[in-house]
This record gives sequence, structure tokens and C-alpha cells, in this order.
Amino acid sequence: MDSSLAARVRTEAKRLALARPGRSVELRIPPYIAVQLGSEDSGPTHRRGTPPAVVEMGPETFLALVDGDLTWADAVATHRVSASGAHTDLTSLFSQGH
Repeated sequence: MDSSLAARVRTEAKRLALARPGRSVELRIPPYIAVQLGSEDSGPTHRRGTPPAVVEMGPETFLALVDGDLTWADAVATHRVSASGAHTDLTSLFSQGH
């Protein structure tokens, strides 16, 4: 496991969770982290078990989105992101830049 990759993924995922607090969507970047995010339109909040909205991607895809090297639309279109459930369009989180 690349410790610098793991640290950066965890840091950036936690930053996104702070930027959009809540528990409507679970963002998973295995094997490093899963965080809960709120939805832009105050969607449902899950309490236990698997949430109704899940987004999963690999660490390289996640960092490419964070860095602006990949757009959300392209990541979804090329199946680099798996998104199921309502409120899983995270375009706005990855278009803000740093």
C-alpha cells in the first residue's frame, strides 16, 4: 500500500466531507476511506446499514477528479465511477477547485 497515496486520498475525502456535511451519500474510495456527504438539495439521511446513495471509485480516479484532471461527467461516462441512488451527482464538489 502506498502510504503517500493513502494519506492524500484520506485528506481530500475528509475535506469534501467538511465541504458538504451530512449523511445522504456515502463516498467510497477503497481500500482507503469511506465518508458521508450531504446532498445539495437536503436529500435523505441514512442512519444504519448501506445508505440509499453510494458513490465508489478508485483512488487514482478520485485524485484526478480532485486535481481537475478529470471531469465528473467523463468519469461517469467511462465507468470509472459507480454511482447508485438519488443525489449521487457530485459534479459541484469536483468543480470547485482548491
